[in-house]
Amino acid sequence: MHGPVSPGWLLVALCATTGAYCLLRMRSHDGEQRRAAGGEALMGFGMAAMAVPAAAFTPPAWAWAGYVMVFGAAGLRALWAAARYGGHHLHHLVGAAAMVYMAVVMAGSPAHAHGHGVSGPPAATGALLLYFTGYVLLSGVRLLPVVAVAGGGRPTAGWGDRPELARACRLSMGIAMLAMLAAM
Repeated sequence: MHGPVSPGWLLVALCATTGAYCLLRMRSHDGEQRRAAGGEALMGFGMAAMAVPAAAFTPPAWAWAGYVMVFGAAGLRALWAAARYGGHHLHHLVGAAAMVYMAVVMAGSPAHAHGHGVSGPPAATGALLLYFTGYVLLSGVRLLPVVAVAGGGRPTAGWGDRPELARACRLSMGIAMLAMLAAM
């Protein structure tokens, strides 16, 4: 990413930690949870790699084509999963498309010329910013505590089966995506 170094490293840490937790969620006993966690782990680690500050490491030109291929394939898988399993995978499709879009933009813009001479974000960037802003707000609302029914609790779940942690994971990745899109 073409931005300040300190926030870039914080973004790398957030995304890598989120990706690691998603790997842990892949051990869940729930098949849908495992499927979603795999895509989210890929997204977390991909975002971490893409967020490394350009001052620290400038990826070779072929790396952007690699991002396009990996996240293009992830988008096709998310499309297939959305058709087969339903709604939540559409968000994975939008996330993969955003990663492909960012890789294409980053490949075509050298660090020293990025952002100069442009008045406002391109339409695709603006649309993605709007989508992820809405997603972050909705995810935040879903994290608000709900009054529990006495005696209606479920058995103790492992770290991979905690829905509130999965929601927090998705919220943090949504915020990270917003930061990455805004830095473009």
